[in-house]
Amino acid sequence: MIKFKGPDNLRNLLLIVIFFLTACSNAPDKPEGSARKAAETNTQLGRNYMDRGQYEIALEKLKKAVAFDRTYAPAHTMLGVLYETIGDTEQAGREYKLALEYDPEDGSTNNNYGAYLCATGKGKDADRYFTAAIKDPFYPTPAIALANAGSCALERGDMDKAEAFLRQSLEYDGQLGSSLLPMAEINYAQGNYLRARAFLQRYQALGEMDEESLYLGYQIEKALGDDQSADEYRSDLLRLFPNSVQAGRTASRE
Repeated sequence: MIKFKGPDNLRNLLLIVIFFLTACSNAPDKPEGSARKAAETNTQLGRNYMDRGQYEIALEKLKKAVAFDRTYAPAHTMLGVLYETIGDTEQAGREYKLALEYDPEDGSTNNNYGAYLCATGKGKDADRYFTAAIKDPFYPTPAIALANAGSCALERGDMDKAEAFLRQSLEYDGQLGSSLLPMAEINYAQGNYLRARAFLQRYQALGEMDEESLYLGYQIEKALGDDQSADEYRSDLLRLFPNSVQAGRTASRE
């Protein structure tokens, strides 16, 4: 099964929506003037340092941001992302909660906290936050929240709910890889192999090539009886990801 992305793999997705947080936060009791401006500047600097892998400096900048303005939700969210990245999930959770306290209706804030809950094994608790994100009329990327909700439902084995969320996500963005790949898996699990192949081909048309998709392609083609295509997937998997668990699974079937 394709797992919901954990903290390390989740970071890039969260950073996508952070941009909108820094631009559109509607935090209550918003300070005016230099304090808010300083918080915004230091949050952006923190993000830039995170992008370069300079986590210690990023932490310093983000702590400065909340020191200037403790109500600035994007700074708390970025701190949550950073703490997840360095493996401090407990502190990450505290920062995400603070972000929600100061901006409870913001779609990005809710989506990020839902993703955190799912990544830490609290998927059922996450649904309310994904739903809140989708309901925010100013949230610019509902497809991402729906994709997260679908992947989270899939992780806990609720395929019906997962498929419903993922289909809604693809209605917003038909080329969202984080929805196409799990849709391929769901259809494979349901025995809809041709549909699974179609979703996987749409995913790979985006230029995606990873061990999960290659192994799923191998499984789909085996199920369809196309041994030549299955062997091509297997060869790519062994060549590109020779030490992966998926490569080992195909090698054991020689």
